[in-house]
This record gives sequence, C-alpha cells and structure tokens, in this order.
Amino acid sequence: MDLLIVNAALVTCDDQRRVLARQGILVRGNRIVATGESAALEAAHPDVERFDARGLAVLPGFINAHTHTVLTALRGSVEDWDGDMIYGYMSPVSYTMTDEERAVMAMLGCVEAIRSGTTTLVDPFRHVLSYGGAMASTGLRLWLSESCADIDTRKIRHGDYSEDPAFGAQFLDRAEAMIEALHGSHGDRVRCQVAAHAPDNCSPAMLRRLLDLAARHGLTRTVHLSQSPGEGKAVMAARGTTSAAYLDREGFLGPDLTAAHWTFCTPADIELLAARGVTMAHTPASISRRRGMHQAKLGLIRDAGVRVVFGSDNMTEDMFQAMTIGSILHRTGRGRAVEGGVTPGPDAILDAVTRDAAASVGAAAEIGRILPGYKADLTFIDLNTPALRPVIRLVSSIVHYGHPGAVHSVMVDGEFVLRDRRVLTVDEPALLREAQAVTRRVWERMIAQNPDLARPEADLPWLDL
Repeated sequence: MDLLIVNAALVTCDDQRRVLARQGILVRGNRIVATGESAALEAAHPDVERFDARGLAVLPGFINAHTHTVLTALRGSVEDWDGDMIYGYMSPVSYTMTDEERAVMAMLGCVEAIRSGTTTLVDPFRHVLSYGGAMASTGLRLWLSESCADIDTRKIRHGDYSEDPAFGAQFLDRAEAMIEALHGSHGDRVRCQVAAHAPDNCSPAMLRRLLDLAARHGLTRTVHLSQSPGEGKAVMAARGTTSAAYLDREGFLGPDLTAAHWTFCTPADIELLAARGVTMAHTPASISRRRGMHQAKLGLIRDAGVRVVFGSDNMTEDMFQAMTIGSILHRTGRGRAVEGGVTPGPDAILDAVTRDAAASVGAAAEIGRILPGYKADLTFIDLNTPALRPVIRLVSSIVHYGHPGAVHSVMVDGEFVLRDRRVLTVDEPALLREAQAVTRRVWERMIAQNPDLARPEADLPWLDL
C-alpha cells in the first residue's frame, strides 16, 4: 500500500524520543519512506492516497514480547485459584485441544492483540505449526517457537520429573518442522525462535540440542526462568544450583536469549544474567493478577543494566495493562526518585513495548520506531477520548491511561488490519462465537481426561452469548 498519513501527533520512539505535531508519514509498500511536516509531504506527493490522522497519536506498533495466545481458553478461571497453574492447567489444556481448537483460541488472542494496538506477538508454545498459519492470517507480525522439554510436563504435577528422550524428540521434530515451514513466511511477517520451556523440564542434553538448532538456523532464543517455587526446588534437587546458574553451566545464557519472569532470581542470578546480556521479558499484569504485586527484584534488575521488555503472558493480550502495571511495579522496585521525576519514566516504559522489544528478537533495525526505512507497523490512538484528555505530556498519558478502546487503527507491514475500529482480516463476530464453543468443549474434555482438576463454576450457563 502507498499511503500518506497526515496531521498526526507522532511518537517516534527515535533516539531523541521526539513527539511531534502535525506530522506526515509516507508509506510505500511495507516501509516508511519519509516523515516530516504534513504540509511539506502533501506538497511533494500530491497523488498518494491520504489518511487523515487529525486527533490521532501515531506510535510504533506495540510488540508483545512474551505471550501464549492459545491460553485464552483459561481466561476468567485459574486467575483466582490456588495451586500450580502452570503444570496443573496450562500444560493439560494445551494437550487437550485439537489442532483446529488451538487455531481458534490463538486467533482470538490475535484479534484482542490487534484491538490493543499490538502489531507483533512473540509466542512460544506447543504444537505451533498446527496453528501458526491461522495466526498469520490475522495480519500480525509473529515470532513463533515450539517450547521444548524432555521431561513430560503432563506428569510434573504428580511429582514425576523423569527425563523422557522420546517425549523430547517429538518437540525437536516439531520445532524443526515449524522452522522449515514458517520461518520467513507470509512475506517475512512470520519468523521463528528456539525455545526451551523451562530449566526444570529441560535436561542438559535438550539444552545442547536447542543451542545447536538455534545456531544452525541463526535464530534468537527464549525460555521461562525462575517462574515458580516448584521450578527452583526441582532444579536445585536435580542440578544442584539455581535455574540461572544451571542454564549458564550448560552455555545457554547469552545476549540472544530472552528469559521470561525472573520471579525467584537471587541477587547473584541477576548479576550473572546481566553479565551474559540476557533480556528480561517481564509480564507485570498477568503475574501480579494472581498473587498480588510481582515480587521479582526489579530494582536490582534495572540497576544491573538489564534490558527489560514487556509481555502479556496469558489470558490477555492487553499491552496497555502491561505498561500501566509495569510502570507501577518498576517504580516500586526501584524505590527512589531521580531529579525532575521518578524512574523509570514513561519513555522507558514505552521503549519496553517498542524499540527494546524489537531488539529482543533481533529486529532493532526493522521495527519499534517510526523512521524512514523501518517497517510500516503503526498504532493509531484516538486522543478524542475522555481518558486521554487533556493532552499535556502525550507519552505519559498513553502509558498511564491508555486502553484498548482508544485504539483507532492498526497497520502491519503497510496494510491496515484494523481501520476505524473495524478488524479487516477476521470475521470477528463468528470467531467470538466459535471461541466460546471451543472453550466449553475443551474444558469438558480436559476435566474428563484429568479428573483431579477442578472445573470452574460458570456464572452463566454455557450459552451462545
């Protein structure tokens, strides 16, 4: 698409973090080719189709640096329960679903992401090849990975941490097939990563195979790290050290690795991770929703110079929540002010879902900023909403008070996926109905297959709502 966006309030996320009024953005194909004063660009390009962004803020599209769209099937249930959510529900539900059911729930997550101003999802999970194409059909930019393990995650809730090479081989085969089929596909909107699920379910042999896989294909990597007390106990019992030290001993830490959560990292772990250049994918909203404010040592993490990026993790794709709650948590963890304000400031929080998140997947020169040469991944926010008026400091208002209802349009790779609040790539009403029906079937099947699990008592019968 060739398009001239005019009259925008432009949040560039460039090195100077410039916020500019009455700006134009010239898009040709999937790239930004020029930015500048609207009047000058209009005069220079009189024949290009216009998009009038008067009253709209235009930002780099949000990058959700860690999510699991399939887990929308658990929304509104396990957030309020005690016990092991990871191996008690997240693992069983992923194996209960058919390929088609995973695709429906993943697409539901994609549509929510679009409506939340997101243009890129980083989504490690299981059986990804079976639904990666469905996700791509929504028009989003994706980094996908098969979250590998060679300790059967279905058995861990019963205390069985025995290594299972055959189980692990299935993951590796699926990861290879996913990379061959999806990496660079859909006009290079879809790329792949290599993922170890977590230190407690990956043996040294599995970690070595994943390192080799990433090296052969030139891919970035990801892992869940120190996300639960159970993980820490299991790794200490099996490996004699902390999760971070175990990964380091096996050569798995490095600047191409993004590790999610860090909840139970020790000060020594943080020092080690910082020294190795590992990025932290923090999911402040989801991880605080269940047990209160996230207790990760965020002050130490930031003071160590760790690059922090934000994700939504599970049951939601709302990156406004991630920014708002993340700002509160990181300021609380830092516990100190700086001259002229508090830290981290709103620019740093916005960086965590734009330029820094782009760097975490090796795409710092492609997405995350509005500059000539960058991909045309753009989010348009309606400033004529009560929550965003008055406008004094635009980035501060968006970080603290933005919400999905203010998202007007979303462009990915130079094409609108949301325009004037209408999703263009999916039959949204049909998808919502189908997702409701799928969720009912999946829960009934999961409980039947795992009778030790509790079933939620729904406020409403399972009806077509």
